[in-house]
Amino acid sequence: MTKFYDDILASSGLKSTQLTMLGAISISGPTRMSELADMLALDKTTLTRNLKLLEADGLIEVAAGDDRRVRIVALTQAGTDALALALPFWREAQRRVVEHLGEARWRGLFDDLAKIEALGP
Repeated sequence: MTKFYDDILASSGLKSTQLTMLGAISISGPTRMSELADMLALDKTTLTRNLKLLEADGLIEVAAGDDRRVRIVALTQAGTDALALALPFWREAQRRVVEHLGEARWRGLFDDLAKIEALGP
């Protein structure tokens, strides 16, 4: 599934994981790294590694919060632009998957994934 989305997103310059992160930051606004990790269900190491790539590309900024231990992540204008460019590709991928699976199977897939997530560690 990830490869399918990545292939369609390729011309936008983003991978599906990057799009997910940029989207979460866009929705939440500037946010603490710990909150972003919770939102995305990622461990701190994985989140930090992925954010470094986005930061190197100029798509996000990571700054110190009021407490130096807190890191705040925010989109840059380039990140906002990249997200806007990629979203139509994501919508097309989404449309094709739903069309192929059918709405009921698509919703069932999400229900099944939520059940697995609810198992926790």
